[in-house]
Amino acid sequence: MRRGRKKDISCKDFYLFVIIFSLEEDGLQAYVLISAEPGRLWKVAEDAVKVPGVKMAHAVTGQFDVIAYVEFLRIEELGRIIDAIQSIDGVLRTHTAIAMAQRLRE
Repeated sequence: MRRGRKKDISCKDFYLFVIIFSLEEDGLQAYVLISAEPGRLWKVAEDAVKVPGVKMAHAVTGQFDVIAYVEFLRIEELGRIIDAIQSIDGVLRTHTAIAMAQRLRE
């Protein structure tokens, strides 16, 4: 368990600290939207789910060919996951959407 640094903070700062602390404890999630070469989407989805951090990957219809759901603890880890996905044979490009933390109600 990580411990926060002790300092004087306002109520607004406390809420921000709680959100950041919660993200560090629970981890972060993102969706990696993948464009694949024609005829390669099923293989790309199969290979993507083998990447550490990727929890599921689905071939989909629409603008993108595959959507991968990933979980990670630090942004650096997300970078490694994206690099691994982009190195899969048949991947043309990716677009990543990081899930936002739930809003705190005042």
